[in-house]
Amino acid sequence: MTKAPAQQYYLYIDDSGSRLPDGLDLKSRDDGMDHFALGGVLVAEVDKLELCDRYFEFCKKWKIDYPLHSTKIRGMRDNFAWLEKSSAKLRDTFYEELSVFLESLPVIGFATVIHRPGYNERYKQLYGDKRWLMCKTAYSILIERVAKYLQNEGGILNVRFEGAGKKEDRAIIQYAKDLKHSGMPFHIENSKKYGGLNQSDFQQLILGEPRRKTKENLYVQLADLYLYPMAKRKYEPTYNPWVALYNNKKVIDALLPESEWSSRGIKYSCFDDSSSKKPEQAQV
Repeated sequence: MTKAPAQQYYLYIDDSGSRLPDGLDLKSRDDGMDHFALGGVLVAEVDKLELCDRYFEFCKKWKIDYPLHSTKIRGMRDNFAWLEKSSAKLRDTFYEELSVFLESLPVIGFATVIHRPGYNERYKQLYGDKRWLMCKTAYSILIERVAKYLQNEGGILNVRFEGAGKKEDRAIIQYAKDLKHSGMPFHIENSKKYGGLNQSDFQQLILGEPRRKTKENLYVQLADLYLYPMAKRKYEPTYNPWVALYNNKKVIDALLPESEWSSRGIKYSCFDDSSSKKPEQAQV
């Protein structure tokens, strides 16, 4: 009997925060988040048409012909300055419908989020200026967690990322090549508890190299809208957009038993454990 071809999936990635270990003055962010995050949405090829239809339906209703950019929506600035000028009722309606739209999509959110102060506390004295850019850690863990999910689903992965600059884009492509050539870049004994994949697994599960996309790409826009709540979770566990995504099972942690979060869920690196709670626990 001929084996059915594997289902193809696409992971669309955005980033949040500076990837440099010493790259941020905390006072420069109003939200108090000192982090680097890499993540976004995983969508099956068979679901892409439905996702596109819902995206264009939402944008048409709100007469939006520009990217849905998370920072600009939250800050009500640039293309979204009209939100600040609108009535409270209209503004609330927009945010409510945006939330419903995101919760309706046939996607799963994945991310790796690294807390910069914790990262430096752990590695600065040991490695000094030789510390990795945080995107190396974040990309490797992110792709491994998605690959673990697809290994169980019988799927194969295509990776797409928002371009950040020639140097940064080349780094992402090199990280991907390294996974297929050498496997995860971490110390084998230290990472054994996470049940890591090896280079052979990555070769079988990932198609080709990551491809660059611009912020105008609708899937990259959705990656951006999903990533911020996943990063914000550790700084504010009751953040409404995060709670909504979790409760509607749109992020990988909501699809796993809590005992598997550390090895297969959203990765929160160099945080303490004070906010490692389910949303319903955090809201009590």
